[in-house]
Amino acid sequence: MTSLSKPILRKAAYAARKIAHETAGIGRDLTQALLAEIGPLHGQVIAGYMPIRTEADPRPAMTALVAENRVCVPVIFAAGEALAFREWHPDAVLIEGPFGTQVPAEGADLTPNILIVPLVAFDLAGNRLGYGGGFYDRTLQRLRAAGAVRAVGLAYGAQVLPELPVEPTDQPLDAIVTEAGTLPLAGAGRTA
Repeated sequence: MTSLSKPILRKAAYAARKIAHETAGIGRDLTQALLAEIGPLHGQVIAGYMPIRTEADPRPAMTALVAENRVCVPVIFAAGEALAFREWHPDAVLIEGPFGTQVPAEGADLTPNILIVPLVAFDLAGNRLGYGGGFYDRTLQRLRAAGAVRAVGLAYGAQVLPELPVEPTDQPLDAIVTEAGTLPLAGAGRTA
C-alpha cells in the first residue's frame, strides 16, 4: 500500500486533472468512451452528475442517454449520509446545492442501477479517491446491499495513480472510463 496520505494524493491529482481538463478535444473523447462502455441502454435508471471544478463532464453522455432512459443526479442532504438522486433532463431548472453542486429544482426521486461516478484520482485496481466526504462510498454500499448496481468512474487518464490507500469503507468501481476508453482493472469481474 502507498505510504502517501489521501490529502497529499488529492493535491497531486487536482493538478493533473486541471491540466487534462484544459486539453482541447478531450471532452468529446470522454463522451464517446463513456457511451461505448455503458450504452446503448433502454429503460434503465442512470445517475450522472453535474460537474464541479475540473471534473470530467458527463452531461453530453447524459443528454444522449435520456432519450431511452431515466437520468438522475445526486443530491446531498446532510454530511455523513448517502446521496439521494433526483431526475434530470437537459432543460431542467437547476438550483445551487451544497459544495457548489447544481441540482434540479424539482424532479422525481429515483434509485439508479448504473452510476457515473466523479473522482479525484483512481488506480487500476478500481479504487477511487474522492473529495473525502464518503458520499459515494456510503451510497454504493447501500445500493449494492439492495441489489445489482454498476459504478462507472469517469476521469481523465492523467488522474491515474499507481496505488491508492484503501479503507474498509471504500467502495471499488466496476469500470473506469477515460478519454482512451475503458481501462482494464485488476479487479475486473466485479460488475453486478
